[in-house]
Amino acid sequence: MLAKRFVTILPDMTFEESMETMKIHSIAGILSNENPIIINRPFRAPHHTISKSALIGGGKIPKPGEISLAHNGVLFLDELTEFDKATIEVLREPLEENTININRISGNYKFPSNFIFIASTNPCPCGYFGSNKRKCKCTKNALNRYLSKISGPLLDRIDLHIEVNELDYEKIEDNNIMETSQQLKNRVNSARNIQRIRYQNETISSNSELTPKLILKYCKLNLESKKMIKNSFEKLNLSARAYYKIIKIARTIADLEGKENINKFHIAEAIQYRSLDKKYWEREE
Repeated sequence: MLAKRFVTILPDMTFEESMETMKIHSIAGILSNENPIIINRPFRAPHHTISKSALIGGGKIPKPGEISLAHNGVLFLDELTEFDKATIEVLREPLEENTININRISGNYKFPSNFIFIASTNPCPCGYFGSNKRKCKCTKNALNRYLSKISGPLLDRIDLHIEVNELDYEKIEDNNIMETSQQLKNRVNSARNIQRIRYQNETISSNSELTPKLILKYCKLNLESKKMIKNSFEKLNLSARAYYKIIKIARTIADLEGKENINKFHIAEAIQYRSLDKKYWEREE
């Protein structure tokens, strides 16, 4: 439910993004004749039985796969551990490069695949690992086998790891007014405008595109923030990729708050979104 509504708070599509998306859907033969103009970001949610070629694209005359059909939008894989491991491992390249290369005898083909990747899975086979209400019956070996389909390198490419805990009845019945999707989208649009202005003299337009060199320029950390991220880096055995992701996430959190500088609270929140690095994936890959 959360994943399906995620697209409703994403920034408005630019004219260029709309044109790119229309071209991809036209090549795939799924562009509507009645309403060919695409103004809403795509949301693709393939079934876990999907083949590798259907996910990345292919065929005798290669056509875009799900990752390209999700370009400028969202690719959602529900029950990630139910997907074939070889299939989901092909996501490494597009998550890193935002493109996918398909090599055939007839030639080499490159399709864009700049999408937001969202995945969900139960924490273990029985579904109760970490629950405060029910006891998990899974052994450590069973848990490792279950999670082994999600490799460390793939997990490392996912920016945020969010645990969705069980809700109490009182919280379900809570009628406190929350932010609407439109209110959230307004804040997201404001943050995106801040980033466009900040990077107007660069070849990028958003925090997700920051390179290590640009991070040094636009994500300066004070001593407290540096100390905090250093301790987390050593305690969680984070990779260099995870280190830079934490800083970029902190930069985005600061932008959503309209803050010019990153402080330790932004770093602390960003670190909390790497919980799976330690909790579930302590095994050796």
